[in-house]
Amino acid sequence: MTDATDLHHDDPETARVARGFDLADPPEGFAADPFPVYDALLRHAPVLPQPDGSVLLSRYADLDQVYRDTTRFSSDKHVAFAPKFGRESPLYEHHTTSLVFSDPPLHTRVRKIMTSALTPRAIRRMEPGLIATVDRLLDAMEEKERAGDTVDLVEDYASTIPIQIIGNLLDVPMDERGPLRDWSLAILGALEPVLSEAELARGNRAVEDFRSYLEDLVARRRARPGDPETDVLTRLIRGEGADAQLSETELLQNCIFILNAGHETTTNLIGNGLAALHDCPDARAQLLADPELIQPAVEEILRVFSPNQLGNRETTEEVVFGGVRIPAGTNLHLCIGAANRDPAQFPDPGRFDIARKPNRHLAFAGGPHVCVGLTLARLEGRIAIARLLERFPRYAVLPGRALGGRMRFRGYARLPARLMP
Repeated sequence: MTDATDLHHDDPETARVARGFDLADPPEGFAADPFPVYDALLRHAPVLPQPDGSVLLSRYADLDQVYRDTTRFSSDKHVAFAPKFGRESPLYEHHTTSLVFSDPPLHTRVRKIMTSALTPRAIRRMEPGLIATVDRLLDAMEEKERAGDTVDLVEDYASTIPIQIIGNLLDVPMDERGPLRDWSLAILGALEPVLSEAELARGNRAVEDFRSYLEDLVARRRARPGDPETDVLTRLIRGEGADAQLSETELLQNCIFILNAGHETTTNLIGNGLAALHDCPDARAQLLADPELIQPAVEEILRVFSPNQLGNRETTEEVVFGGVRIPAGTNLHLCIGAANRDPAQFPDPGRFDIARKPNRHLAFAGGPHVCVGLTLARLEGRIAIARLLERFPRYAVLPGRALGGRMRFRGYARLPARLMP
C-alpha cells in the first residue's frame, strides 16, 4: 500500500494514486497527513467517482457551487444513512433530523431559532463570560503544572472551552456537563466513511444516553423556562424565531446537534491553532509582535487545518463537473480540506500565512447551510489562542501529541505541553 506522505507532484505514481483513491480504503497514513493526497487529487482527479457510486469533489469552485445551490444538491441524508446506520437506529434518527443534514422546511425552522439567538448583540454579551472561562482554565493549567503534572492543551483547555460556552447557551447545569464531550465524540465519530461495529454501537448508545438526559432537561425547562434572551433551549422549546414549534424529536435531536457541532469544530480550531503556532515559530513571533493579527491568524488556521475536512450532499438531478456526468441521487463527498488548499483560489496554498488576505475559505461550508455558529466559533478561537499566547508566549508542545485519527474531523486527541511565560 502506498504511503500518503510519499507522494510527489509530477511522479506518475501520484496520478495513479489520485485516480485510484478510495475514501473507504485510503492509503496508509492518510488520516495523519491527508495533504499530499489532497494535492494529488486537485492536480489529477478533482472529480473522482468512487467504487460505491459516490463522487469525491476537491476543487474550491466546485464545492462553492454545490454549497450555493440547494435545488440541485440536497443535504437530506435519509437515503444515504439508511444502509450506514439502519433505519431504526438512534444514529439514523439523530443524523436525519439535525440541522446540518436537513432541507427546508425543517432546516428553515431550526436555523431561524438559532440565528435569532446568536445575533451579534447576543454574542457580544457572551464575550466577558468567555474571557472569564478562558482565564480560569489558564489558572488551572498553571496550577496543574506547578503540582508537577503535565498539561494537555486539548483535554485541559481546547475541549473544555466550547463545552462550557455551548453548555451556557442551553443552560446545562455545571455539574451535569461531564458526559457531553464523550457523547459528542461518539456521535460525530459515526460520520466517518467507514465504521467498525464497536464504533457504531458506541455512537448509538451515545445518542440514546444523550436523548434520555435531554428529555429530563427539557421537562425541567418547560416547568421553569429560562430567559429567552440568553437561553437557546427555552427558545427552541417555544419555537421562538421559527414559523412553527419543533416536534419533540426535532427539539431533542437539534439540542444534541448544537452541542456536538459547537464542541468538535471549536475544539479542533483551538488545538490545531496552538499546535500550528508551536510548529511555525516565525508565525508565532509575528503574532506576538502584532496581536492584531489574531483575526486573520484564526482564518488561516481554519483554512490550512480545517476542523471539518469532509462534507456531503446528494444530487437531485443529473449534474456535470469537470466533464463527468453525475446522475441524480448520487452522494457527493465534498473535500473541504482539499478545497481550502486549491491553488486556483489560494496563492501558495501550502504556506501557513497568518496575515493572508483575502482568505475566503470553506471551513464553515457556505450558502444557506453556512455554519450558524461561525461568529461564536471565531470568537472562541481568537480569545482562547490570544490569551494563552499573552500569558505563556513561550509555551512548548511536548512529545506525545496524537491526532484523533479521523478523516472527517481533524484535530488532536492529545497535545501535552509545557507552559512558559
